[in-house]
Amino acid sequence: MRSLDLLDWDDLKVFLNAARGGSLAGAAKRLRVDQSTVSRRLAHLEAALGLALFERVPSGLRLSEAGQRLLGHAERAESAVIALREEVSPTSGQACGRVRIATMEGIASLYLAERFVGLRERFADLTVELVTSAQTVYVNRREADLFLSFFRPPGQGLVSEQVGRFRLGLYGAPAYLARAGMPQSLDDLRQHAFISYIDDLIQVDCVRWLDDVARERRTVFHSTSMIAQKQAAVGGLGLVLLPSFAVNGRDDLVPVLPALAATTRDLWLNVHTDLQFAPRIRAVVGFLTALFRADPSMQIGMQAGPAHCRRSLAEAMH
Repeated sequence: MRSLDLLDWDDLKVFLNAARGGSLAGAAKRLRVDQSTVSRRLAHLEAALGLALFERVPSGLRLSEAGQRLLGHAERAESAVIALREEVSPTSGQACGRVRIATMEGIASLYLAERFVGLRERFADLTVELVTSAQTVYVNRREADLFLSFFRPPGQGLVSEQVGRFRLGLYGAPAYLARAGMPQSLDDLRQHAFISYIDDLIQVDCVRWLDDVARERRTVFHSTSMIAQKQAAVGGLGLVLLPSFAVNGRDDLVPVLPALAATTRDLWLNVHTDLQFAPRIRAVVGFLTALFRADPSMQIGMQAGPAHCRRSLAEAMH
């Protein structure tokens, strides 16, 4: 290995983004530079180390054995830089700046978005970036600051806490039910039309929730969007399984077999260990945790343990 004096943090930053994205184009887009800059930086790093860090494959880049070893060191260096930035920032100790939250489209658009006014009223200098994704967002790869998920994500370097549980029920429009009839049993569902996700495009298995109540079904409309599914049901196309937060009094949807055709999913709030004590992150975690804990529809079947056991993620971060 050549002189470590030639190592450049900017080269390591490019290396991390290339390793996480698996391509020059992905790293360039994330860093907002052109591909030639990424390629040049990686070549400089490989020359400084005297090692080949990537293998070029048809799909893009694949870490070599040496690249795998470097990745752990680079991530620790990144953690140190992030901690340093948070501590020496002129706004250190203040809840200000940007916080990127990633979650599924339905809960982002139909629940969270209209409630962020409460966060704004308390922390006027905070800016939220709400990312809607149909797949797992990796906080440990710096794709977001916080990930609100319907499952506990795998991976190291995360602080995760279950902050809620919501119910999903079956719904249909009055026009559809007048035409097809109101089901009286689970067996009756075999005679009905359903609306669901596009099976081969599902990236997160926990949204296969319709399987919980109607495995044998005739699906007439598929969409990657929960909102599109809901609107198709409102239009009378068929029955749809929706979270309680997706349906309100303004929707022309009727519950179908509410005591039988229902299931639940958990809510997990996940933050990278490097960011858990940052004031801006603590502010948003505290807001979201309190929001879900105060909403009975988000606490279905959640058991509150003894006081000394109910230490939340927000409390642990203080």
